[in-house]
Amino acid sequence: MGIFERYLSIWVALGIFAGLFGGLQFPQLFDALGELQYASINLVIAVLIWLMIYPMMMQVDFSAIKNVHRRPRGLIVTVTINWLVKPFTMAFLAVLFIRYFFGDWISPELGKEYIAGMILLGVAPCTAMVFVWSQLTKGDPNYTLVQVAINDLIMVVAFAPLAAFLLGVTEVFVPWETLLLSAGLFVVIPLLAGWLTRKAVRNENTLNRFSAHIKPFSIIGLIGTVILLFGIQANTIIANPLDIFLIAIPLIIQTYLIFAITYVWMKKWKQPHSIASPGAMIGASNFFELAVAVAISLFGLNSGAALATVVGVLVEVPVMLSLVAYSNRTRQSFTDLKSA
Repeated sequence: MGIFERYLSIWVALGIFAGLFGGLQFPQLFDALGELQYASINLVIAVLIWLMIYPMMMQVDFSAIKNVHRRPRGLIVTVTINWLVKPFTMAFLAVLFIRYFFGDWISPELGKEYIAGMILLGVAPCTAMVFVWSQLTKGDPNYTLVQVAINDLIMVVAFAPLAAFLLGVTEVFVPWETLLLSAGLFVVIPLLAGWLTRKAVRNENTLNRFSAHIKPFSIIGLIGTVILLFGIQANTIIANPLDIFLIAIPLIIQTYLIFAITYVWMKKWKQPHSIASPGAMIGASNFFELAVAVAISLFGLNSGAALATVVGVLVEVPVMLSLVAYSNRTRQSFTDLKSA
């Protein structure tokens, strides 16, 4: 493990502070970067995420994907958790904490918007960042790709009606351009680039050496994403310290809860660690780009819903890094399991 991976938590913490400091000291710069958007997706962040994912996509062996159906249990767990469990536990925790536990500190009107933003996070399973978590836990890249692809296909048809049901409204606007462009930028293009690289570099040893040389750029992409996100939202974060703390509590509980349920279920069903860990990471993390875009579209840029989705980004990276560390420490408990 290189210096980037070994001290990743420190780099992320420094990235958060650098983003907040930069956003406060150079707001015009970050505002300009934030306005570089198409279909509610920031193009700079898209490039940084692409930089993160490309090295991982080179590990995908298309010849092995066709055999994934022989191990269906991991896919069943992933789909069930993401679409039949996670959205409802998020809605329950959001209402429980914001409306009842924290009702004395948050007004009912603002609380509704916070709950809406948290629900949008819960209905959007992770697409891009899970490839980072999968790599850090030595997950099976081919299986991870299939897990993400299936979730993306379900999201196209299930996101709007499920969000509408949980938000209690009759109509939810889903920015389809955002959804489709995100899938293209964060999955299709990096996957195609990785496939072309494998075709061009046929020697496995040469491919491994090339992958080792560009791996630091994946971490740089992650840190750059953190800096930009926190720089763009710096003033909002600094202006609402108590609300951010209160919103973060149920989001953190949700993340650990979904990871635990998925991880234990995978182990009970005798899935290898290389499948169990990425599967748990998909459920625990969120497609924050889509959640932020929908929150802004529905409630406005300065709404409580938009703030709640940004808090989701704030807590996700450090919490997911703690889960990566836990997953790596418990890998040995999966060594005797046989996949089914």
